Amino acid sequence: MPENRHSLIEDVQAIIIATLLASLGITFFKATGLLIGGTAGLSFLGQYATHFSFSEVFFIINLPFYILSYKQLGPKFTLKTFIAVFLLSIFVEFTPTFITISFLDPVYSAVIGGLLIGYGLLMLFRHGGSLGGLMILAQFLSQKYKISIGKFQMSVDFVVLLMAIFIVDMRAILLSVIGATACNLVLVINHKPGRYSGK
Repeated sequence: MPENRHSLIEDVQAIIIATLLASLGITFFKATGLLIGGTAGLSFLGQYATHFSFSEVFFIINLPFYILSYKQLGPKFTLKTFIAVFLLSIFVEFTPTFITISFLDPVYSAVIGGLLIGYGLLMLFRHGGSLGGLMILAQFLSQKYKISIGKFQMSVDFVVLLMAIFIVDMRAILLSVIGATACNLVLVINHKPGRYSGK
């Protein structure tokens, strides 16, 4: 067994902290009308286009990806991802009950929110989990074909943000691109295929 394999306590604290960081970043984005890419971005679009909440759409969209996760990445990764998605859905729903944002500069929101989400994702990836959806596919491609998670996510994010042109205004799209770039730069710089083997 690898010497740096994580213990159960290490995994538990990582999943909780990672989802808290990501939920705060998403709360920043929601407060300033910004979008993020990936499955979270699709969930934002679903929230804007339907009467469902972000948490409801996010949880439902993730369900089909668990099949890929279980078959290709194993039950441990799938369980950690399911728990992380569940916790993020709850934290995003209830974070506004703990903080009130009277003013938040949209540029600051894009950068800091993106970094918070990025470091939350990085922590989850390093502990053998993810936030589901397209991130499951990103993790699979990283392990199977050594494709950079950050570069894959950045490509997907820009596609999702292009789709958002029909729902939100161009200023929000441009700021969302800044947020997505901040998020994915964390992964591009800090998550190299094969460099980190903790699970």
